[in-house]
Amino acid sequence: MGEAGTGSNLWAATAGQPLAAPVLSESVVADVVIIGGGFTGCCAALHLAEAGLTVRLLEAETIGFGGSGRNVGLVNAGLWLAPEAVQAILGQDEGRRLNERLAAGPDLVFALIDRLGIECEATRAGTLHCAHAPKALAGLEERLRQLREQAAPVELLSAAETAARTGTSAFHGALLDRRAGTIQPLAYCRGLARAALGAGAVIHEKSLALAVEREGEGWLVKTAGGSVSAGALLLAVNAYGRPVEGVSDPAYVPLHYFQIATRPLSDNLLKTILPQREGCWDTATVMSSFRLDRAGRLLVGAMGSLESRGASFHRAWAGRKIAALFPALADIDLEHAWFGRIAMTGDHLPKIVRLGERALSVFGFSGRGIAPGTVFGKALADFLVSGDPAVLPVAPVDGHRERLAGTKRAYYEFGASVMHAIDCR
Repeated sequence: MGEAGTGSNLWAATAGQPLAAPVLSESVVADVVIIGGGFTGCCAALHLAEAGLTVRLLEAETIGFGGSGRNVGLVNAGLWLAPEAVQAILGQDEGRRLNERLAAGPDLVFALIDRLGIECEATRAGTLHCAHAPKALAGLEERLRQLREQAAPVELLSAAETAARTGTSAFHGALLDRRAGTIQPLAYCRGLARAALGAGAVIHEKSLALAVEREGEGWLVKTAGGSVSAGALLLAVNAYGRPVEGVSDPAYVPLHYFQIATRPLSDNLLKTILPQREGCWDTATVMSSFRLDRAGRLLVGAMGSLESRGASFHRAWAGRKIAALFPALADIDLEHAWFGRIAMTGDHLPKIVRLGERALSVFGFSGRGIAPGTVFGKALADFLVSGDPAVLPVAPVDGHRERLAGTKRAYYEFGASVMHAIDCR
């Protein structure tokens, strides 16, 4: 089985032309300054500009450089947590509000794709949460009960039905969520950015925010080449922030998730391997995912960094996993391998933190970036336009801390390496 390069990101290779936005090289004024060019920042910029506000978005690298251009591309409804767990943490009213907003997340994503004409391999065929062991079915049954109480269009598939939909008999059943789907995530993020530009926002790439300070009743953000004075500030860097003087860094546990992509499968193989193009992930403690892209490549992913000491275990595991799921692919060439960073919070809930008057930081999507990032981006734009906190999915807090974040990161990476060293042997 062929080896793929560490930096060979499939999404970057297939997303088309990059944005090529200019570097900030002067001092400018705007209604809102956004730091971070991922799903959240670009979606917020779009909706702020459409509402008539002047917007400057600063991206340290290029649009979608972070998790938005590195993830699996599953457009899921909700969070990793089941709805009742969300309500237990936040309380019934706020938990219900977050659940309802994120349940409608895929509707917002696919509606934006349609309205804006974004070419991003959008496929709304649903997702499959696959039971890796017989005992995992009980958890899926409980999640089914909770989701049906929300009137979600979900159903529990038998092992035979799951095998028919996936092309593998490795699973003992699956929860099918018809609200969900898959996209090419980097192309989607760039599409949001281009739409924001079309609405009047101004985007600057290669413009790292170095310092933030209060300026009168507004904010001043400084870069190496210029500055932005604005009445409102949105920090939307999630797991890819760099220290900015004058504001607190987002607090989270950094986790890594890698993906390996095969060459495109033959038409004959595509008749049985995910023939309806659902996106899939499993119930294992060290979760793995698999899906197809538009060209018919199989993407398999799991927790782990391809630059860690366990990278060789992760790579070897991916080859064994592909062969275990789909024996016909045991000798297939691997064309791409890449990984990204996830901002995981202790309670697995996203956070909105107040940085000051009309200044907010949002982070902690815990591996569910596409739909929640889009929902939060639009909601934050609505809030900055209206000033009404009821439009936000969660109430802003004055601060958030994560204890032993570095220790937890090392623990999770070590655990993933050990599991991948022994799994599928």
